[in-house]
Amino acid sequence: MALAIVLILVVIGSVIFHLLSPWQATPAASNWGSIDDTLLLTVLITGLFFVAISLFVAIAIIRFRHRPGRRAAYEPENRKLEWWLIGITSVGIVAMLAPGLIVYDDFIRVPKNAYPLEVVGQQWQWAFRFAGDDGELGRTGIRWVSANNPLGLDPGDPNGQDDRLIRSNEVHLPLDRPVRVLLRSKDVLHNFYIPQMRAKMDMVPGMVSYLWFQPTRTGSFEILCAEFCGIGHYNMRGKLIVEPVETFEQWLAAQPTFAQLQADAATPAADPLVEKGRLLAEQNGCLACHSIDGTPSLGPGWLGLYGKTEILADGSTVTVDDAYLIESIVAPNAKLVQGYPPVMVAYPFDSETLDALVAYIRSLSGAEDAVEPDRSAVPVEQGRQLAQTLGCLACHSVDGSPAVGPGWLGLYGSRRTLDDGRELLADDAYLADSIRSPNAAIVRGYSPIMPPYTLSEAQLEAMLAYLRSLAADNTQSSQTEERQGESP
Repeated sequence: MALAIVLILVVIGSVIFHLLSPWQATPAASNWGSIDDTLLLTVLITGLFFVAISLFVAIAIIRFRHRPGRRAAYEPENRKLEWWLIGITSVGIVAMLAPGLIVYDDFIRVPKNAYPLEVVGQQWQWAFRFAGDDGELGRTGIRWVSANNPLGLDPGDPNGQDDRLIRSNEVHLPLDRPVRVLLRSKDVLHNFYIPQMRAKMDMVPGMVSYLWFQPTRTGSFEILCAEFCGIGHYNMRGKLIVEPVETFEQWLAAQPTFAQLQADAATPAADPLVEKGRLLAEQNGCLACHSIDGTPSLGPGWLGLYGKTEILADGSTVTVDDAYLIESIVAPNAKLVQGYPPVMVAYPFDSETLDALVAYIRSLSGAEDAVEPDRSAVPVEQGRQLAQTLGCLACHSVDGSPAVGPGWLGLYGSRRTLDDGRELLADDAYLADSIRSPNAAIVRGYSPIMPPYTLSEAQLEAMLAYLRSLAADNTQSSQTEERQGESP
């Protein structure tokens, strides 16, 4: 009898908890509300079976409980009851499977007018590729993957020359336009998952999987890897920003094409300060609102901006110099340029970061006194590209922010405290050992999760040159980062 009462209470409690639970699915931000309907149908069917079976067991316990003088009757089989159970169970299974198969068929039946987007997964970061003006994505293959071509595009395929590459964890999509998502993995099994979009599909090395969805509301949505892909799996996160078509097209136009990146890789690297500013502009999303090729954008374009006279919203004028640019970054609403909305947020950057950004904007002015390229910085650019290709920047920040591993800004030349209490100088020898045998000396506050990398001497020297370029005598930033790393 006690067991019967417990079963009845469990059934009542489960139903009440489900009805009153605060943990409900967020509203779908795409056209796949049918996935929620299918899940709800599955919950209802399994819930009805759970309630029915539990109550049947409880009633059987009460009705056929042990009584003195009563014996159970032996009945080896009951064909009628068996057929009823088979029939009801079959109907329940079909009712659960059929809607799911129908929805899945729609999930992979891509509309002809879908916008193509390729997603590339790599431990532990995302990269994206959009088709160019021709509307076709270029060919890819593992044999073309290199430090200068991390996504492995075929350099000889004309369809890939105008493809737009986004080598960061943030991607934008247009509102109310179907998107065909092609999924590739460069190393291990990943899973592309955007919960609010109800978009989820495995990324299997050696093959291209796909799905499609249509964003139905603007906003920022998190991209997750839903398949365990190694010790840094939890940090494989990205951001999807859905925005109106016009804003999206402005953002996309500011992204580099494959041909542009190949041309940049073939030329000597820019001055280190300019290169640092370019990286900061990419990492902080500046190029989403400020174009660098003269095309219209949400904010003033940077091409030819430095030295120009701008008309402000109040009718006054101002010359774009270092002081004005710095003020526009730290207090963007102090002087609004006529014709642009006051949408930019303030960025509390330090003086070195501001100098780098101003140097980058100045380099886009085309002025005769622009900084000449430093040809000795070629290994630095090679090291930066190698760090992106190998996925280093998924765990090591270059802007001083906390990360899974020690940040690289100000790392070179700093003192590192190890788990055993020793202190080491982060010089060439230490950094080379940390790349080749990362678990030989663990910095205090960080986990021993980095795999060893076998690099050639040229690759290792390029990586060290890149790390040296991030030192910038930034001892204070290094100490701050180390204190933040005490509790990663």
